Amino acid sequence: MAQSFRDREDAGEQLAHALSTHTIDNPVVYALPRGGLPVANIVARSFNAPLEIILVRKLGAPGRPELAIGAIVDGASPIFILHNDIVQTLGVTKDYIQNVKTAALAEIERRRKLYLKDRPALSPKGREVIVVDDGLATGATMEAAIQALREAGASRIVAAVPVAPSDTLLSIQKIADDVVCLHTPTPFFSVGDYYRSFPQLTDADVIDTLHRRP
Repeated sequence: MAQSFRDREDAGEQLAHALSTHTIDNPVVYALPRGGLPVANIVARSFNAPLEIILVRKLGAPGRPELAIGAIVDGASPIFILHNDIVQTLGVTKDYIQNVKTAALAEIERRRKLYLKDRPALSPKGREVIVVDDGLATGATMEAAIQALREAGASRIVAAVPVAPSDTLLSIQKIADDVVCLHTPTPFFSVGDYYRSFPQLTDADVIDTLHRRP
């Protein structure tokens, strides 16, 4: 299997180049942390745009935390996405779903305090936005992020990722105004399989990137 990207920064450069052919007016760039942030940082620089994180959390399957059964985005009324087909196939219980939702919201709150400190998150209201991740598998976190940005008043939403399976992209295309994806390999493996270097990022990595932005 050919690996498409050297690392997340390389993916960001390639994604920024692809996005440059699209007319996007004065955007805010939103990253899905943690892995989407280095990619989004490059994209934001190319557009001379503000960079923000959107606090979304994947809900992992029992015994398979890398497989998303859904996702949740923080807010006054948290947005919850559930992939019922995966839930039914795996026989996931309501109690399990409630427990992972509670844990996800607690982790989102921890990250908000750590990443944003006391500042309010940038508002997408009336703005065009680019929402970026380092790749999609089920697409649950991207789907939840798009819904949250839409409800927060974004005027146009462009979903941008380096790699994703084609069936996931079809789902995202139904809810985003535009979708940019560099590679749709078949068969699709995990996102990390398409990077030569794909380290787990830390809270310190996120804080450092956000604090170095103007």
